[in-house]
Amino acid sequence: MTSADVDAGPLLEAADLHKSFGPTPALDGAGMQLWPGEVVAVMGPSGSGKSTLLHCLAGIIRPDSGTVLYRGNELSSMPDVARSELRRTEFGFVFQFGQLVPELTCLENVALPLRLGGLRRREAERSATEWLARLEVADVADKRPGETSGGQGQRVAVARALVTGPKVVFADEPTGALDSLNGERVMKLLVNAAKETNAAVVLVTHEARVAAYSDREVVVRDGKSRRVELAR
Repeated sequence: MTSADVDAGPLLEAADLHKSFGPTPALDGAGMQLWPGEVVAVMGPSGSGKSTLLHCLAGIIRPDSGTVLYRGNELSSMPDVARSELRRTEFGFVFQFGQLVPELTCLENVALPLRLGGLRRREAERSATEWLARLEVADVADKRPGETSGGQGQRVAVARALVTGPKVVFADEPTGALDSLNGERVMKLLVNAAKETNAAVVLVTHEARVAAYSDREVVVRDGKSRRVELAR
């Protein structure tokens, strides 16, 4: 993060978020800040509210109360179309099981966000090919997700998340379905690629070895959050 980034203020900021699902509270005053180019690990036990916090930050769900600001704009006040556009162009997503489209090849999966944005097929697939190479999975470009290993598929998912040049990547337990060796490889490639493009990363995890790739941690417990500074 540069001094210019500090002067510009947080890229993404949430404050006093409350969210319940029926009678069950998921968030109870949680909040956090995210600065350009930094990696923040959101940690906590299962059911603590960390994934709900991520979904609020990404504009996937609206909090019952509290504020989420992206570049100074309140996400909750945006119409659904505008929030969908934001998620397609400014945000990237990596989920635990990749969620690749099984009928498409890996190349077509990575190119898909660009195609949805109106880019011509040849240009989209050129960019997708470059990202598959950066994530060290160029050899599976013509395979379908079901023909790849778990580690390969997750690296394809990372390429898909980064191909649009997002400002924020939301990674929800990105190594949860992988063994430790593949998990380490995915994290190194994800963090390095994000740093190269100055994308910020919100990393939801319950694993300390995954959180170790972050610049700092936010711990969520019982719907509340607290910032943890890491010793370097």
